[in-house]
Amino acid sequence: MKRVYTLAAALITASLVMSQTTKKSFTLNDLLSGGSTFWNLQPKYMFSAWWGEQPLELSVEKVQRIEADGSRGSTLFTTDDLNAILGEKKVHTCSNLTFPYASQPIVKIQTQKEIILVDFQKKSIVWRADIQDGASELTWNAESRALAYCIGSNVFVQTADGERCQLTSDGNDDIVYGHSVSRDEFGISGGLFWSPDGRRLAFYKKDQSRIPSYPQVDITQRIAATYVDKYPMAGCETEDVSVAVYDVESRRTVWLANDKPLTDYMTNLSWAPDSKKLFVFELNRDQNFMQLFGYDAFTGKKDTEPVIEERHPKYVEPLHGLTFLPWDQTKAVMQSQRDNWNHLYLIDFNKNVYPEWRNAEGGGTVCNHKSVSLLTPGKFVVRDFLGFNEKTKAALFIGNVTHPLHHTVWSVPVSGRGKMRLISAGEGVHSATISADGSQIIDTYSSPTVVRQFSLLPTNKGISIPKEPSTLLHYTPLTHGGEGTSLLTADDPWKDYAVPEITGGSIKAADGTTDLYYRLIKPVGFDAAKKYPTVVYVYGGPHAHNVQASRGYYFRGWEIYMAQLGYVVFVLDNRGSQYRGLRFEQATFRHLGDEEMRDQMCGVEFLKSLPYVDAERLGVHGWSFGGFMTTNLMCSYPDVFKVGVAGGPVIDWKYYEVMYGERYMDRPDENVEGYASSSLLPKAKNLKGRLQIILGYNDPTCVPQHTLSFVRACIDAGTQPDLFTYPGDGHNMFGTDQIHLHERITRYFEDYLK
Repeated sequence: MKRVYTLAAALITASLVMSQTTKKSFTLNDLLSGGSTFWNLQPKYMFSAWWGEQPLELSVEKVQRIEADGSRGSTLFTTDDLNAILGEKKVHTCSNLTFPYASQPIVKIQTQKEIILVDFQKKSIVWRADIQDGASELTWNAESRALAYCIGSNVFVQTADGERCQLTSDGNDDIVYGHSVSRDEFGISGGLFWSPDGRRLAFYKKDQSRIPSYPQVDITQRIAATYVDKYPMAGCETEDVSVAVYDVESRRTVWLANDKPLTDYMTNLSWAPDSKKLFVFELNRDQNFMQLFGYDAFTGKKDTEPVIEERHPKYVEPLHGLTFLPWDQTKAVMQSQRDNWNHLYLIDFNKNVYPEWRNAEGGGTVCNHKSVSLLTPGKFVVRDFLGFNEKTKAALFIGNVTHPLHHTVWSVPVSGRGKMRLISAGEGVHSATISADGSQIIDTYSSPTVVRQFSLLPTNKGISIPKEPSTLLHYTPLTHGGEGTSLLTADDPWKDYAVPEITGGSIKAADGTTDLYYRLIKPVGFDAAKKYPTVVYVYGGPHAHNVQASRGYYFRGWEIYMAQLGYVVFVLDNRGSQYRGLRFEQATFRHLGDEEMRDQMCGVEFLKSLPYVDAERLGVHGWSFGGFMTTNLMCSYPDVFKVGVAGGPVIDWKYYEVMYGERYMDRPDENVEGYASSSLLPKAKNLKGRLQIILGYNDPTCVPQHTLSFVRACIDAGTQPDLFTYPGDGHNMFGTDQIHLHERITRYFEDYLK
């Protein structure tokens, strides 16, 4: 009987292998966004928009109403209709159009040269404005129809009637107006901020004259030349930031009277609904003390007391501005990690409180000068704040409430009376857009079993939060919150391809208690009796994660390609990564790389326990922070990893930028031991295996000094890394360079690991 069973098993295995081999194989062009066939193999997507409370489907050819039952209703207009109104072919697709006025039949068309408002019912042009040549950072206000933009380093405003005014004139490489500051840290993504009524414009000024110019090389000229890259390294001089407010009617500019040192950070600018006050989160250079202040928009005068204060012995990280309640302009929602988890808090500006300090769960202290109440209690992270349902007076958000890997849509009463309710399906990773009054959302999600699903959901219905969040990866999902309507269920575009098995799971961190989540991809045609070369893909740093409960557990296309070539691929989110709370992230504070590597080595031990993993053929690959981790692992565990490919790596944190570096490492003179232990230069002598370092030759993020310093250290130590560079590219490669890059990475593992 045993022999019969063995034979049957062998026949089944052979049949499975044969069925896999009859299916198509992927190319890198199929799997990477820079590939020529990538978009042909993506799950079907539905472009949508809101016109007030009316959901719309946008396609290349037309815009259609979405009815309550999910069917497509009447067509509002087509691309041909719009071009007929415009008198020339300016609109090539309807998929990127917006509807700025909830109660008016107006569509906004924006090209490189102009903005046009069209009444699609009357079939007429309502308003149009030219965009000045060379304009960047373009910001339009729907209320006043005024434009703000930059030309070079100066700020301009264009009124609705087309009159242009230059606000600044001394902008240059050192003095920059209207652009993002602080290297896009602290949630900053722009430098121009219209007031709600469009009558005032707040804008940043960045003085970076004290910052040395890092010499980047331009090889496109006959004789190579250098160009300016202002790069403030940790512990060195940084930029001075200030904020101005320009009044369009009076043409008067006032500067906020900030009495703090200019090297402190000013972020998350938020206008009051009446446009009379501007709120600014202010953070000290050490990034461990944050205050929220209000400023008079007419005079620039600063309020005598802050709204709130937060301190932490490690760091405080404000990432979001205020959102005022549509029905009560004296209250606003704020996001904070003051209790370890990023949550929504309600500020009541009418209520002053005695500034008593209290210990926060996250290890810091908090002082509320205004009444602040927690809206979303629990051991989970609010990922996105969507807005409000104005009828039910509830806040809508996406968070990992029931499980760290599942990000679902929830509603919570702003009054604080009532439970959180699940609005979306209870599994997977969701995103959503919200209607004008918040009574509906268009929700899209995927999960390990759902390729892509779009639904129209009401936000006034749902089920209450379970008493105890799940601790299992494969938990029984909550079926659905509201009574939703399916809009699109995408088919699997890979059904004709040989797709590897992708699973998720968890192991314990090096501390013995914390759960860490992983993704494991087995080779195509997997044979449990074989031993396979295995590649660990790693990032490991803050503000990023590699594993979540979306399609394929958030796989990367290159991993599928490697599985097709016969590799096991393993990805683990160590402590220090995203969406697990402040303490989880801060476990690596002042010693970047140490705890992360300990956790990754727990992953290696797990891999060694799998009978099909060849422990003699372990490789590692990562980019940016992952490049730092790859190089660190190759040099710290030289007898474990045989091959590594490190992309754009940080080599020594004293070469990295001020804002990010000092948050996680403090300044070099304050943390001498930490900077020394995290530097990879002294570890260059330990390198044994094959390590290839790849970088963009003009990388402005991890400047080439990192890689070149490590290569020099290896030369001095007599070790032999390999080096490859992409001239003209920055921190990442795009388009055909992306394909070339992954061919290069793959070839290295094929040459030395297989």
